Amino acid sequence: MRRQLTAIIEREGTGYVSLCPELDIASQGETVADARDNLREALELFFETASQEEIQARLHEAVYITQIEVTVG
Repeated sequence: MRRQLTAIIEREGTGYVSLCPELDIASQGETVADARDNLREALELFFETASQEEIQARLHEAVYITQIEVTVG
């Protein structure tokens, strides 16, 4: 079975951090591709080892990513 999940990747120092907000699982890598691939590996490992109860308890079905405008200063 395959599932589409969100990957948020941002630069941190000299590398990149990746986050899947649906499950609150993160990873990292030296490049964007490394961070994405390492997150995929972490997610696959989670699904291989977690019980159905743990998956359901952690899984956020609806995740919305948008931008907002705020006043600064």
